[in-house]
Amino acid sequence: MGDRFPRGKVSVAGLATYGVGEWPGYSNIELAANATRLALADAAIPLDQVDGVFICLPDDLFAGLSLAQYLGIHPRFTDNNRAGGASFMSHLVTAVMMLEAGYLDCAVIAYGSNQRSSGGKLSTPARPDRWDTPYAPMYPLSYYALVAARHMHQYGTTREHLAEVAVAARGWANTNPEAFAKGPLTIEDCLKARLISTPISVKDCCLVTDGAAAMVLTRTDRAKDGPQPLVPVLGAAAATWYNSVTQAEDITITAAAESGARALAMAGATPADIDVVQLYDAFTINTILFLEDLGFCAKGEGGAFVSGGRIGPGGALPVNTNGGGLSCCHPGMYGMFAMTEAIRQMRGQAANQIGGARLALAHGNGGTLSAQATVIFGNAETV
Repeated sequence: MGDRFPRGKVSVAGLATYGVGEWPGYSNIELAANATRLALADAAIPLDQVDGVFICLPDDLFAGLSLAQYLGIHPRFTDNNRAGGASFMSHLVTAVMMLEAGYLDCAVIAYGSNQRSSGGKLSTPARPDRWDTPYAPMYPLSYYALVAARHMHQYGTTREHLAEVAVAARGWANTNPEAFAKGPLTIEDCLKARLISTPISVKDCCLVTDGAAAMVLTRTDRAKDGPQPLVPVLGAAAATWYNSVTQAEDITITAAAESGARALAMAGATPADIDVVQLYDAFTINTILFLEDLGFCAKGEGGAFVSGGRIGPGGALPVNTNGGGLSCCHPGMYGMFAMTEAIRQMRGQAANQIGGARLALAHGNGGTLSAQATVIFGNAETV
């Protein structure tokens, strides 16, 4: 079975974030709706031209219907597929195919969460499955701790390696005005931090913030006449291998190995061609796993790969240039914000802009390393 993907036929015409950090007084859908309006204004496209709505909210299983109602529009198609933080990359796959086929003309992908201002706790209907429940795991943290412990045992990865990821993310966040967590952070700070689920400490965990983001997708022949620099979608793929990571054949390998290879092939690119990488870093082990599985280094070499500031400011491979979920924002699900930063880099509008960047990879993760999705964005030079 082969992948047919309309490389470069659909582009991002509009983009916006809203309420990132701590934004009390707003519901999840209000945050998402405000980001949507801003993204449409960014694209100079009227609200009544939106005929596709793709959204996943923490508290609404009918989010597609709710956003259409809230905005007062009558879309031809809605989708609120829930795959955790990979949802939005998966939404993009569907939207691109429908736009290229001519079924839709203008699609919005949106997300909003008031997770921090509403109490600061994880808001999700997902729970450990019935096989795991008797062991009372902390969901989802204990599952990621399990994977980190196995990676350490199997490949010699250390807590210092995990700390390198957190320190690099903070380095990027310190020069990003939108980032929530700023200030000095050292390897020693991370090693001294309180352990929550061994070997994961509080410094290995993502933030809890509010925030919303939205993007507008149209066919490239329309987007190229818009007010913003062209950002074509060159490849996008999703892969799901299980629900709970406890059912994995090898918990150190994720379905990113499949989604990444397929998305890169669609784009006609290799990991060596990618200029900036935006990964779902809910926990520091994620960054190491995904760099391995996406082909930036060999399996088991992720710890050494991220060492010495390689993925931080001034390093050889810019990763999570906004600060990621560890230091920029993490309002329940981060996938939209990984794509947002990749798109800003391709537009030349990022706070920590990487000079000459032509290809960006954004990767989303859902559940307990359960669902993976990868998108390759380009600029006007790549189509």
